[in-house]
Amino acid sequence: MRRSRGLTVALVLSLAGAGTGIGLVLMPQASAITAPVAFTADNLPTWQPNGVVWAMAQASGTVFAGGTFSAVSPPDGAAGAEQEAVNFVALDAATGNPTSCKLAFTIGDGTATVRTLVVSKDKKTLYAGGYFGAVNGTPVSSLAAVDIETCTPKAAFHPGVPATVRALAVTDDTLYVGGDFAAVDGQTRERFAAVDASSGALKPFVANADEPGRAVEVSNDGKNVLLGGDFFSVNGTNSHALAVVNATTGAVTKTYTNIPSNSVVKDISADATGYYTGSEGSGGGVFDGRIGLGTDFKEKWRDRCLGATQYVLPYDGVLYSSSHAHDCSTELEYPDGKRHFLLAQPTDHTGAAPAPVDGFVRGPRKLGWFPTANDGIGEGIGPRVMSVAEKNDVKYMWVGGEFTLINGKPQKALTRFASTGDVGAPTTPVVSAASVKPGEAQVRWRTSYDADDSKLTYRIYRNGSATPAATVSAESLEFERPQASWVDTTVKAGQSYSYRVTATDGAGNTSALSANVSVTVPTAVQSYPNQVRADGADLYWRYDDTVSPYVADSSVGGNTGGVQLNAPALRQTPGAVSGTSTAMGFNGTSQQVYSDHRQTVGNAFTIETWFKTGSTRGGKLIGFGNNTDRNSGSYDRQIYMTNTGRLVFGVYNGSTRTVSTGLLDTYNDNKWHHVVGTQGPGGITLYVDGQNKGSLNATSNMTYAGYWHVGGDNLANWPTRPTSNFFAGQIDETAVYPSALTEAQVKNHFTLAKAPTDTVSKVNATEDTYINQGAPSTAYGTSSSLAVRGTSAYETYLRFDLPAAPAGQVLKSAALQVKTTTQTGAGTADTVSVVPVTGTWSGAGTTFNTKPTLGTTPLGTIAGVPDGSAVQSVELNTAAVSAVLGTSYSMGLTSTGTDPLWIWSSESTAADGIPQLVLTFGAK
Repeated sequence: MRRSRGLTVALVLSLAGAGTGIGLVLMPQASAITAPVAFTADNLPTWQPNGVVWAMAQASGTVFAGGTFSAVSPPDGAAGAEQEAVNFVALDAATGNPTSCKLAFTIGDGTATVRTLVVSKDKKTLYAGGYFGAVNGTPVSSLAAVDIETCTPKAAFHPGVPATVRALAVTDDTLYVGGDFAAVDGQTRERFAAVDASSGALKPFVANADEPGRAVEVSNDGKNVLLGGDFFSVNGTNSHALAVVNATTGAVTKTYTNIPSNSVVKDISADATGYYTGSEGSGGGVFDGRIGLGTDFKEKWRDRCLGATQYVLPYDGVLYSSSHAHDCSTELEYPDGKRHFLLAQPTDHTGAAPAPVDGFVRGPRKLGWFPTANDGIGEGIGPRVMSVAEKNDVKYMWVGGEFTLINGKPQKALTRFASTGDVGAPTTPVVSAASVKPGEAQVRWRTSYDADDSKLTYRIYRNGSATPAATVSAESLEFERPQASWVDTTVKAGQSYSYRVTATDGAGNTSALSANVSVTVPTAVQSYPNQVRADGADLYWRYDDTVSPYVADSSVGGNTGGVQLNAPALRQTPGAVSGTSTAMGFNGTSQQVYSDHRQTVGNAFTIETWFKTGSTRGGKLIGFGNNTDRNSGSYDRQIYMTNTGRLVFGVYNGSTRTVSTGLLDTYNDNKWHHVVGTQGPGGITLYVDGQNKGSLNATSNMTYAGYWHVGGDNLANWPTRPTSNFFAGQIDETAVYPSALTEAQVKNHFTLAKAPTDTVSKVNATEDTYINQGAPSTAYGTSSSLAVRGTSAYETYLRFDLPAAPAGQVLKSAALQVKTTTQTGAGTADTVSVVPVTGTWSGAGTTFNTKPTLGTTPLGTIAGVPDGSAVQSVELNTAAVSAVLGTSYSMGLTSTGTDPLWIWSSESTAADGIPQLVLTFGAK
């Protein structure tokens, strides 16, 4: 199955500059997909066979597809009538439409099928193999040659192959054949043979195999041939599934004995740097992945993803493959679960290859190219074959197989992707924000997913501004979307800030703006979360999230977010830590949170969380496991509760090593409890509510890559296993550290959780209006905007129902927040003052002629507001506002200049548009 190695011209990508405007989408003619991926993941309209495509080849802008089908039809929704296509169709590479070349592969008895296609070096002849007896009525025997220019079978070429042909490879003068046959032209040729490329005459090449041949590839120097299939021996020499033989004689030159007996090689391909195989199998210990061989035929790497690899196609340094890969755990990628039908990875490692694991070097890491498909019809394999064709300077990746869906939409058996025209925007980021000390706010988001761009640019917009406050680049893959974050160090204590984020790919396609998130910066350090961060947590889930399915990581730089499974309950109050923090609720049957990317954990770590429950079914509070949304097969480093409410912490190092609380030391009393498990050079220790509950000399644990789980995962075979793997109750303030916390640190955390902290009240205006000297009798109480100007006068009035200070607290800071409108020139160069309103007023009745009296001592001022709709904050006199707490209080906005300020009113529907007071209360 010789690939189109002639297509080696470097793909030229045009990088379109991404705009900075919110929601800007650039639609380039050329894509800027993340190199070295050469094709977008956006499938193009393509005619569809009504069966299975088994084989592909291409020549001069035409793609040939063979298989088991009888007709082709237009893409869904496109005009045109179904056309007859008997196991073969020729299509224009650029349009996806059938050409005038019509060939019918038929047989008198049974079902005809085309299983392999290859084009001669001079692009003049198409060779076809399969199970058929005639091409357009011309008698043949499962192997045919077709003149491409005239689209007619070559009658003189008719080697007698009495069984299915599954593989072809061609040189200038020889056609190599693999399949199910035991003879060719009446002479013994078991599963592999060679014939003259012009006449079809049998050649003396003999490479007899004991089981079917499925793949043939000629070496780059033409001296050898690589054979793949089901076999266990070639010419009597043991070699399973893969062998190398002399191109002239068929004598075995290299054997392979490390492919499992229950696996076969389905495809072999080549580029200038080596050779690649794709395998499938069944049963335990199966090899379903890809192997990279050097030019010396020695194995360089082995990708052991499970999922029946059907085809491998190297192109410009990338190995594209078709499979239904569902488990890439051995490659430290995604665990057993969702099927991935089309993958891309570099043809070799960049730099030094990783150290062997289980005797094999892992394959190169997957690249960001993830078109989706499905199992489809027939054997339910999905995609089976691939080919790259070029026309009008555009390259097209064609894919054929059994699928009936591509990228979630109907498309049967054939599809294609181009090197240009990336139009798919990244998913919208899911954002949150937090602040635990003055002068700093952390904005964090789950990285977006783009099917053909792994490197994305994120723009963070603050307070509604159209100009980004920051730009951050981050990488993500379909199965690995770690948190990204940015710290805003320009924030002021006691003020609230809102943020939105967009994601832009290399072609300029930009996601929608994220949902608006806001944070109030505290006036003093929040003791508990600040200490957790200071003690080095590299995962810190506070469960203050407002939307599913993302759980934010509040650690300083860990960026290990969480993914909610089956919608745990959000914003449960009160949380474990004093203040405004909330908890997450779990149902005890299916809900959990798992970390968003795979990692390894050493022999020194700490896990910490708070919990509250009355359950008598136990469950896992926190642990480490090798799967995400399925039960882990490897799992330890865990804290769980027994049915009676005891707590158990343990690791696995060949056997389970655990420490537990006493028989009467139980914690299912519907109160908040703090639990910590540590492992280090001194062994493992369990702490509950700041107290050491026991230690054990266990200094090692199980080595594997996995994910942190909170609220549930496997507990099979662990001591005093509870009824349920899942925890029913509330969990808060989960942290993981890369070292063992000391007993003093643990006790300090427990104590700090009860320390007083700031509380914040955000109070929207209950009524607002403005007056206009130019329309002295007009009331503007229902206007969606408000105005401030000195000459001629506009004045704005705002009324707030202020809360009383919480018991034991005083007002620490106060700020008025307003948002400028979107009209041109809404900002002002003048100083705007916030003053008390001493007279009476109402939105419906107040005009310039009836305006209230204003105080003369400002509560606060803002010196100039820039144009552009954005939230502006004015610090207010704390003592003055403290004096009116618990009342209905009015304030006015005035200026002395001639440049008007326009802001949204409480009648506005703009995000963050309602005037608001932000009041921060704290201990006296």
